[in-house]
Amino acid sequence: QVQLVESGGGLVQAGGSLRLSCAASGRTFSHNIIGWFRQAPGKERELLSAITWSGRNLYSADSVKGRFTISRDNAKNTVDLQMNSLKPEDTGVYYCALKSTGIVASRNYDYWGQGTQVTVSS
Repeated sequence: QVQLVESGGGLVQAGGSLRLSCAASGRTFSHNIIGWFRQAPGKERELLSAITWSGRNLYSADSVKGRFTISRDNAKNTVDLQMNSLKPEDTGVYYCALKSTGIVASRNYDYWGQGTQVTVSS
């Protein structure tokens, strides 16, 4: 089984920054893909960014390009999402998710964390 735990959410003013972290444990597979999703109130869950095991293949949604950066530390089994220039529309619950293989830009993931709330005030 795979466990994913997100941390780093909170309340921040518009223009500010937050760094989210996803810690993976259990059977995480040898070459996984980890993504960060956001679910805003009343909206579908959106894939924001994803990264392959090697770090060579990345995906970023247009809504966060140039503002959010994904990175991973395989020795620690963590994937971080650095979020800069935050906007009120970035408010939502942020989830990390893992899949053992597949296309980095695909929204299909097998394992999910519980989520962490990010609120951006105007």
